[in-house]
Amino acid sequence: MEIDHRYDVIVIGTGPGGEGAAMQAVKEGKDVAVVERYMRIGGGCTHWGTIPSKALRYAIFKLTEFNKNPLFRNVTGGLHITFPELRKGASSVIDQQVAMRRGFYDRNGVDVLSGHGRFLDTNTIEVLEENGIRKVCAADAFVIATGSRPFRHPEVDFNHPRVYDSDTILGLNSTPRSITIFGAGVIGCEYASMFRNLGCKVNLVNGRDKLLEFLDDEIIDALSYHLRDRGVIIRHRESLDHVEPLDDGVITHLKSGKKLKTDVLLWAAGRQGNTEDLGLENIDIEPNRRGQIEINEHMQTKHEHIYAVGDVIGVPSLASAAYVQGRFAMNHLISHEPDLSLLKDIPTGIYTSPEISSLGRTERELTEAGIPYEVGQSMFKSLARAQITNTTVGMLKILFHRDTLELLGIHCFGQNASEIIHIGQAIMSQEGSANSLEYFMNTTFNYPTMAEAYRVAALNGYNRLF
Repeated sequence: MEIDHRYDVIVIGTGPGGEGAAMQAVKEGKDVAVVERYMRIGGGCTHWGTIPSKALRYAIFKLTEFNKNPLFRNVTGGLHITFPELRKGASSVIDQQVAMRRGFYDRNGVDVLSGHGRFLDTNTIEVLEENGIRKVCAADAFVIATGSRPFRHPEVDFNHPRVYDSDTILGLNSTPRSITIFGAGVIGCEYASMFRNLGCKVNLVNGRDKLLEFLDDEIIDALSYHLRDRGVIIRHRESLDHVEPLDDGVITHLKSGKKLKTDVLLWAAGRQGNTEDLGLENIDIEPNRRGQIEINEHMQTKHEHIYAVGDVIGVPSLASAAYVQGRFAMNHLISHEPDLSLLKDIPTGIYTSPEISSLGRTERELTEAGIPYEVGQSMFKSLARAQITNTTVGMLKILFHRDTLELLGIHCFGQNASEIIHIGQAIMSQEGSANSLEYFMNTTFNYPTMAEAYRVAALNGYNRLF
């Protein structure tokens, strides 16, 4: 077999996981190439997932904020902007992200191979370009970072113009009056918030007992309350019987006998790893039923020189985690002594309205483990900054050890929760006595700020000890 080019490392996929791996490897002096099957780099995160959905969320938030302001509402009678018009704002952000990330590869001398990558054996891949040209490349190590896509139920007709998944929903050509969202995971809850803020009637169908059961119970309750308070109808413990698409809408038939007719259906029930036609059968790797690849604690597959990172390995399925996993994998390849702290305490960011961010253990987990903990709370309605900005819905919750004051968990619900969490993350990452509730009690925070919530919560919790 004739080899067109040899590299030290080949990364398949240019999303966050692939980028993290490529940049770490090239900084360590490795000759690196990345393979991208689409015309533009960035992966699903940039083009169909995180960036466009969060840009859309921001546009909807600003529209809602404008229309809630009595001054503007009285003058204009309120703005009415359609879903496609709101979606346009994301295109410029995507263009900027693509240009920036392409610059990373160009400046660092990383070859970008455009085409579909496929393993021929454990040290060789072929890259098939759109024009039919085939390149064969070899490497000492590989990183599979092909990401994921929405899981599609085989009995649901996704070709129908009123049936969408979380990728295709961004191409919605009008604002629906009503929507059923089947699947109440992170994506389902985020879109439920967005469509309700647009004034749509929303059915959120959940197969479990609670929303987002991995979160702290108090945060789950707060999310459920505020979604319902906004008018979202949440239906727990439901399963699908069948979907009936019509010319004027979609009827979602549930096994409980309920029939939910809405303008459109958004299917948001899970993700599927992008492992088809990767030639994994040629290297004796078999993905699970959701197309995900099994790895060990070092991000290695069954072959020690072939790593897998990001959504293609499953949970936590976060862009932030994928980037870190890519760096970790290359640290392990190069030094064999990677920094394990890279994979520890990765915060969860959920962009509902309001936002949720969580780090560390929940009350449920600490109780089950028999750990003596205490709770410190700060309600946003009591913070001057929240009152000034009219973002009083929410709270910061700190869980800490009663005896040592060690921080065990931080949970935030409210405006900018995904930013606020990082203050707590910085302290939780410290070793020994530096990871302590006392930091927040004894640190001067700017006033008025949302960061002040840490001092309020710390004092609230410390006072519970006496």
